[in-house]
Amino acid sequence: MGKSDLKHIQDMIIQDKFIVSDHARTRMFQRNVTTDELIKAVNNSSIIEEYPDDRPCPSVLLLGFVNNEAFHVVVADCTDHARIITVYYPAKDKWIENKIRVDDK
Repeated sequence: MGKSDLKHIQDMIIQDKFIVSDHARTRMFQRNVTTDELIKAVNNSSIIEEYPDDRPCPSVLLLGFVNNEAFHVVVADCTDHARIITVYYPAKDKWIENKIRVDDK
C-alpha cells in the first residue's frame, strides 16, 4: 500500500472493518473514551503525520475531537482493515495547535 489514504481509513471504520489494539483499548479505558467517540473522532479527522514505512501497514497520526477536545489517533491503514494503534489527548506542551510537534532539541 505505501501511502495512507484518509478516505480509505474512514471507509474501513464505517464498514466496521477495524481492529482496536489491546494497547489502544487500554488507553481508551484510561481516558474514558468510548468506541463511538473514537469512530466519530476518526470520521471527522485530518492527517497530521504520516508513517509510510511502518509495518505491517503504513500508519498515520490523526487529529480528531472527542467532546470538543483535541484527540490524537494513530491508525494503521491496511488493505482490508484499519488498526487503531493508540489514542491520546495531545499534551499542550508537546504540540502547537494540536497539529505540530514542539521541537525538543
